[in-house]
Amino acid sequence: MYKSLLCLRYLKTRYIALASIISMTLGVATMIVVNSVMDGFSTDMRTRLRGILADVIVETNSLDGEANTQELKERIQRAVGNDIEGMTATVEIYAMLSVQYGSQWQSKPVTLIGIDPATKATVGPLAKYLMHTKEGTVPDWNLSPEAMAYRKEWTTRAQWMVDRWNHNPPPLEEADEVNEQVSFEESVPLEPEPEPKFAQDSGESPFDAAAESKGSAPKFAEQQGKAINPFSQFDKKEDRDPSEPLKARVYIGYGLVSFPYEDPETGETKMFQIVKPGDDIKISTVTAGHPPEPTHFNATVVDLFKSDMSEHDSSLVFCNLEYLQEARGMIDPESGERSITSIQIKLKNQDDAAMVVSKLEEALPASQFRIRTWEDKQGPLLAAVEVESAILNVLLFLIIAVAGFGILAIFFMITIEKTRDIGILKALGASSNGIMSIFLSYGLALGLVGSGVGVIVGLLFVKYINEIEGFITWLTGRKVFDQRIYYFPEISTHVEPMMVFWVAVGAMVIAVLASILPARKAARFHPVESLRYE
Repeated sequence: MYKSLLCLRYLKTRYIALASIISMTLGVATMIVVNSVMDGFSTDMRTRLRGILADVIVETNSLDGEANTQELKERIQRAVGNDIEGMTATVEIYAMLSVQYGSQWQSKPVTLIGIDPATKATVGPLAKYLMHTKEGTVPDWNLSPEAMAYRKEWTTRAQWMVDRWNHNPPPLEEADEVNEQVSFEESVPLEPEPEPKFAQDSGESPFDAAAESKGSAPKFAEQQGKAINPFSQFDKKEDRDPSEPLKARVYIGYGLVSFPYEDPETGETKMFQIVKPGDDIKISTVTAGHPPEPTHFNATVVDLFKSDMSEHDSSLVFCNLEYLQEARGMIDPESGERSITSIQIKLKNQDDAAMVVSKLEEALPASQFRIRTWEDKQGPLLAAVEVESAILNVLLFLIIAVAGFGILAIFFMITIEKTRDIGILKALGASSNGIMSIFLSYGLALGLVGSGVGVIVGLLFVKYINEIEGFITWLTGRKVFDQRIYYFPEISTHVEPMMVFWVAVGAMVIAVLASILPARKAARFHPVESLRYE
């Protein structure tokens, strides 16, 4: 009984012990917060990567692709057919995306992926990442009624401007201004172009050619001796309705066509979108064959792709597979066989990925194909996250170790200061084990209080971490978690109960271990020696 009373008294009255408790609390709370954030980041990133890719990817070693698509699928089915839940063929190539905004063309490098939405949905949640497609439905390449209405509206308005221009063309110095005003209203190119010939440019209006080669319409007009009509594309006799979407259709990454800006009234950061479903964009890439030749085509935006992973939203463009194969010349003129560059496979059991890769490596020649899991394909990124998490855990563990050394120093001070009290207890009959247990119990109490409070503080911080980030941003005027830099729009967290348990237990073990040496020293005190000079 006296042991518990002494422990409680020292815990209440020793303010120096409060420093150890605070150190323990901060260490435990910090480890819980960091592990939860890193685990949340890793979990969300893995989920999105698996949704965009698949469990296993079979890739050709050449960008020309593999022509015998059906035969390749049959070989895969024979090798691992019982393990497959879904499979889709794709064509993946680097490209350049060009979007007109005002009188300026903005170009960005992208990864262009030709897909079949119906089969792509069998290997990943494609509809989940499309902003204007209901989750759970099978996506397609048809424009929504809202996108069709929007497209007809801006084409009608552009045709009205053509008629107005032809009857009353503006002076040369106003040519750029008129084009900029109309383009800015729609935030899209206002010259729908005829169907492109494959592996060729679709042909541009004189205004486009002048702007690109000369830099401005007035300068070109001065050389030609006449004003340039920026809507001349609508003057052409076309076989199709300009309001109808083009043959090439795309899902475009949200980050490619949206830009953050600060609202001057509220000070909030908002996104300004320059392309909407129904608009047309230009894509430049290379054909198959040796050497590859440049090819350009225009495409209609069907939907926006938003996975909330900034790296992918700012680099991916999905195109209808058949058109991309034609544009790149990936169709055999004799047999009509279409080539592909990769096959994505979804497995019934994700844990069988390594076994499936091993079987496919035996069934397919290594000189033609490369078989990898989605984790292998994104290996450097995932490895970097794991290394960072491990290093942070080691550094934060040192905070708890510092608290342990604080407990060690405090207990040595107590043994020196309370030598007489220890001698009196021994003289009254307290055993060496009893004296030792007082210090061990005191260390355990410090560990329990410090780790308990640390767990509570850490879990509360994790729960309200985005609100805390917003408050710090408001207080300092600087964005703490900028979605333009990091992968996700907000801080993701995932609390693992076993992680919390082991962090708390580790903190208590360190506190008890730090009290062993002072406890052993106090237990060795002889009552006569302790009271000799009292």
